[in-house]
Amino acid sequence: MATLLLNCAITERMAARLGGTFDVHKLREMPDQDAWLAQHGSKISYVLTDGHYGISVELLAALPSLKAVSSYGVGYDAIDTDLTNARGIPVSHTPGVLSEEVATTGLMLMIACLRNFPAQISHARSGLWATKGQLPLARTVENRRVGILGLGRIGKCLAAKLAPFDAEISYCGRSIQDVDFRYYADLTEMARAVEVLICIAPGGAETHHLINADVLAALGPEGLLINIGRGSVVDEKALVAALESGALGGAGLDVFEDEPNIPQVLRDHPNVVVTPHIASATIETRAAMGDLAVDNLLDHLNTGKMRTPVPEAAHL
Repeated sequence: MATLLLNCAITERMAARLGGTFDVHKLREMPDQDAWLAQHGSKISYVLTDGHYGISVELLAALPSLKAVSSYGVGYDAIDTDLTNARGIPVSHTPGVLSEEVATTGLMLMIACLRNFPAQISHARSGLWATKGQLPLARTVENRRVGILGLGRIGKCLAAKLAPFDAEISYCGRSIQDVDFRYYADLTEMARAVEVLICIAPGGAETHHLINADVLAALGPEGLLINIGRGSVVDEKALVAALESGALGGAGLDVFEDEPNIPQVLRDHPNVVVTPHIASATIETRAAMGDLAVDNLLDHLNTGKMRTPVPEAAHL
């Protein structure tokens, strides 16, 4: 029986599928991880992790017999694929099965911000509607100029969901795609041209703080930032400064730089909607993600190949 190191929380369905094939060890429940790894690390053939925990350089070094890593999620910036590739260790993730759900979350955040739903819900629950009357008018979702940073699977799903609202869509990315949207090679230029900037960019060194003070200033005092990509893509200090000064109109955020810690100012700001990284968090979508994460392990065990390797590991 192959030995699997579990480095994240999983569902009962995933545990049941793994239990019959793998000897599973839960790293995060071990009182002394270093001692356990020193004694048993050489026996580990597989790792199942997620986009948050990934696999550290130290953990990777402690697993000399590692054959493959399966990540339960689409993001994998917490895994150093240069190191895994150098050792010939394939890494997989779970793309596609969560695209619609994450795109829906982006749309909901945009609607919640423009229509001021959190404040409206609080106003109704508090009874203030009866004593103070209505809150000021919100803004329409219709006919918005929307810029998408990262027009991949999720970005295209989001564009389709925006179509009924007659959005004018632009996108920024590494290259021009065969789509009917306006392309911008420069993010600041696109931010200047749109009213809503939706970030779906992955994390990593190439995108770190890509949305900076200049981009936020270009988006402007009426502009709205939505982030369903990675928290590291946004310079959070610059975001806070732009919101507090009025240089940016508002933000809808599902991801943050230091998760699960959300800066107090973002939690308290009246023009900010925050959710706790739940873009793919539905029963149906997490089941599909879990199935694919397990399928990748089973496929490698049986065939030596993973079903959905990350692009950097496609050759392994």
